[in-house]
Amino acid sequence: MRGAKNGSRLSIWRAAYVVARRDFTAILFSRAFIFFLLGPLFPVAVMALAGSVGAQVQSEASAADVGIAMEAQHVDAMLAAREEVGSLVGPSLPRMVELKRLAPGETFDAAAHLADEESGLAAIVTGTPQQPELTATQGRLARWQGMVALVAAHANSPGAQSYPAVGTTLVETSGASENTGRMRTAQGGQLLLFLLIMLLASMVLSNLVEEKGNKIIEILAAAIPMDAVFLGKLFAMLGISVVGIAVWGSTGFAILTAGGVSLSDYANPGVGWPMFFLLFAAYFGMGYLLLGSIFLAVGSLAATVREVQTLSMPATMFQILVFFFASLAVTDRGGWLEYTAMAFPLSSPFAMVARAAMDDAIWPHIVALAWQALCVAVFVKAGASLFRRRVMQSGPRGKKGRRSLTKLVGGMFRNSSSSAG
Repeated sequence: MRGAKNGSRLSIWRAAYVVARRDFTAILFSRAFIFFLLGPLFPVAVMALAGSVGAQVQSEASAADVGIAMEAQHVDAMLAAREEVGSLVGPSLPRMVELKRLAPGETFDAAAHLADEESGLAAIVTGTPQQPELTATQGRLARWQGMVALVAAHANSPGAQSYPAVGTTLVETSGASENTGRMRTAQGGQLLLFLLIMLLASMVLSNLVEEKGNKIIEILAAAIPMDAVFLGKLFAMLGISVVGIAVWGSTGFAILTAGGVSLSDYANPGVGWPMFFLLFAAYFGMGYLLLGSIFLAVGSLAATVREVQTLSMPATMFQILVFFFASLAVTDRGGWLEYTAMAFPLSSPFAMVARAAMDDAIWPHIVALAWQALCVAVFVKAGASLFRRRVMQSGPRGKKGRRSLTKLVGGMFRNSSSSAG
């Protein structure tokens, strides 16, 4: 924050800018970043494929057939009644197919036929329209008994059945559907924010461990303040994250637009879509800086990738618990649980994203962003302090060696900053 006292060191903010620009450029134009952008496409593709397969299985399961084994005239009457009743009831009415036309007096063992795995039927109706008998499992008996009775009654006396015309009044939405839609938007926003933060914050650790392994971090420690290194790396990764989100967001928007999906298909958030996206970006920045400062501090304690995985696991598990806490707070609007989630620094971004979806007030977000900015400053200061102590312990020993290394790398950073200016 002060200017350089001598020619060997830059100010904290100027040095942080140089570090951030160096890391940002090095990562952005690397081949690894291209694969990083492509990485989320694979789980998304797998999820979409699994969803389509699951929907197909669900469709096949729900489209189970009910076989009819009756005398010929009764089979025809039941099938005709099913078509007429089905036009009123809709897809909830099970499909009925002809199983067997029985001769007068012939019996049929429905239970034995249904037990045969090759039959492919969910239930069998026997008897007559006057006295139908449904053979099925317990769940389908409770679900289809009334529907089969309705079809049989219509087949028995079609002239006696009358279905009055029902008047309809169309409304765009209702209070219940609006609240339900906003609740889904709140939960979806929280989940997306959590996934983005956890996915992108991990880059900070891998980059730090790599530079600790090849001693670059020690050279930086000899040339510029370690607080500047901490800030530079943190904001460089935030910039890389913004680029990644812009690419993913543009691709997703193009795909949804090509598929005829628009924001009007979803419930409007309380603050409106433009303000919701703006607040989402602000809360992503705050959440990323909070978690990134923790990860950087944790990374300063590790020397290898194995140690990073061991030390970062508690932080990751704690963040998952924080996400569950913020998700639970959505169900307690105006209660102590919601206010606690909004006040706790790590859960505050998630709770406020949900608040933006559910409520139209803007002033709580101004207060929350100010509080989160203060927490970011505290977290960054504490993380930079730990970062400085841990890295300096493994730095070059001796005043002479440090002085010569400072002059060498300080000249490199002065040239870099002068060219940036």
